[in-house]
Amino acid sequence: MSENQFLKDVEKIYQFLEEQKNNTNKLITYLENKEFDKLTIIDEFAKELDLTLDDNLRFALITRLVNLRDDSLVQVLKKLQKDEKQVIKLQEKAYLFVKDYWEERHLKLIEFIDNENLLTAFYKEIFKGVYSVGKAMSKWQSSWTALIINKTNKQLLEKFDGNETKVFEYLENEKLFDLGHNKELADRCYSALIQDKDKYKSKAYIDAFKKEVTEVVDALENFADRLIEHEDEIYNQKWDYILYIQALIKAFSEQDTNKLVEKWADVDRAWMKIKTPIQIGHPLEYYEDHFRKAVALEWDIRLTNPTFAKNENRVNKIKSAFEKIYNSIEPNKKYEDIYNFSLKSLDKVQLYIGRPALFFAAEFNGLFSAQVVPNDEIVSKEEGKKIFAFSDEILQISKAKPFLKLSREIFGQELLKKDREFLFNETQKWHQVYDISTIGHEYGHILWCDDETEAFMNKTGNFKNIEEFKATTGGLISFFCDESDDEKELEEHVLIDLVKRAVGLIGWMEVDEVQPYYCEGLIHLNALFSTKVLDFDEDKLQIDLSDDKKTELKEWYIQNYTNLAKHYLDKKDATLFLNQFATKEDKYFMPTDKKINSFVKYYFEKYKDIGQELDTEDKKSNYIK
Repeated sequence: MSENQFLKDVEKIYQFLEEQKNNTNKLITYLENKEFDKLTIIDEFAKELDLTLDDNLRFALITRLVNLRDDSLVQVLKKLQKDEKQVIKLQEKAYLFVKDYWEERHLKLIEFIDNENLLTAFYKEIFKGVYSVGKAMSKWQSSWTALIINKTNKQLLEKFDGNETKVFEYLENEKLFDLGHNKELADRCYSALIQDKDKYKSKAYIDAFKKEVTEVVDALENFADRLIEHEDEIYNQKWDYILYIQALIKAFSEQDTNKLVEKWADVDRAWMKIKTPIQIGHPLEYYEDHFRKAVALEWDIRLTNPTFAKNENRVNKIKSAFEKIYNSIEPNKKYEDIYNFSLKSLDKVQLYIGRPALFFAAEFNGLFSAQVVPNDEIVSKEEGKKIFAFSDEILQISKAKPFLKLSREIFGQELLKKDREFLFNETQKWHQVYDISTIGHEYGHILWCDDETEAFMNKTGNFKNIEEFKATTGGLISFFCDESDDEKELEEHVLIDLVKRAVGLIGWMEVDEVQPYYCEGLIHLNALFSTKVLDFDEDKLQIDLSDDKKTELKEWYIQNYTNLAKHYLDKKDATLFLNQFATKEDKYFMPTDKKINSFVKYYFEKYKDIGQELDTEDKKSNYIK
């Protein structure tokens, strides 16, 4: 098979995935059209949870199944007076239902590849191997969540009366973090805490979850054995894949908690060498576990869009803005080293634009719209990073999402009409805005950091809670500081996207694993309110995107991003920056500004009250031309 034919096969798979997603999205259309007789899968879902269906629950279950988000479901369960233990139990039942649904769809993809005789024997085995490992990972996810998120973390909070700073001090004093490179405290863990009388012991995943991890390792060994029987005549990367899988086996099998970070760094090194359109994703991120940053159970195949043309546009604009901000800060040798570290990382980025093809485990609790990895900066210094962006997927999801009453009440029809006409009819420009906001966000993560930044800045556990703001603003700054005018016409839509993101993220207030995004939203709200782009009076949000407000907003972002860059260069504790905009009120961060504080509370109450209600006054047919 020629590479050209191989890429045609990849395109067929890509189209199959798009059609498959369209079929899943039909559940939303049936909901909008009140064709409840076609929602038998949702009837089954409700029955599985032993809950009585109503409009709110139906919406929440469709959101859980189609978009893999459970924040709506949690709100509905709270309205039904379910206590915390009941909510956790029902979340797990929902996870299992979603897992079965999507694993069945993943199997259909593998059957399609077989039946149509697509790809080479080697790459057919990649899909089959990832699927079999994925099934084992998905089984493990249940016990991972039960132990780390719902048991240990809740016990630690209880032990210190909800004082997170004391939890971090305790974990550090008791040496309960994994050690990383050079035997320093790592910024993440590949282990779990096991209770031993009134104390805790840190145990590697293989010891904390022996049965589940053994199954994963067995599946990986079988995967490697099957790949050895075939050749990769297209990209000649057979041994890169095999060495990567063998590195995974070693990492999952490692029992010494102080060798885990190094073993997983070897996984990342091996993975960075694979540069084909079929990329495997492994445990890379650590948002869910607030305290020890235990790495989540990601496992997937990301398929690159074969029609995607490589484009240096965004990274060049990022570099230009990065240089401008850096030059406005008083230089010294330490700053220069960090600046050069970031620049080198930018130069080594591999960019993949595509779709998730197979996904398992933690990803049944939510897929990312984009990702920059690995997070291990020592590896990135050597090998660079990969950025994955799923723009086709996000556009498809955005078009399928139902119109909500909440959006109309908060944003008003004028802004929504403008936004929806853009979404449904300006595909190329929509992708350009995604490039600024989302791909820009991923490049933005790379800036102002070296291999020690996170460990230094996370002493009180809030690094991620400012890092997401830093990332998004990095993309925005590349737009705001741009001296060319090739993207000028996108300005209003970039700002509408920013307003919707900042406000929409309030809905994630009570979802612990996405707290960094919620905190990001609170900082953006400070930008929007302090420049009067947004104002809140008499239970109504006013939005002003006039030219003078846009200018003030740009100035706010450039000034505050410069302050943030200096904060990173000095490696100051992240909490110091966050507390300028938000502080803890009981369990959750809330804005320090009174007006923003009252708006956040107002929005969240509205979200709880009508967040699952459809907007019956506007229809997608008004926009689809």
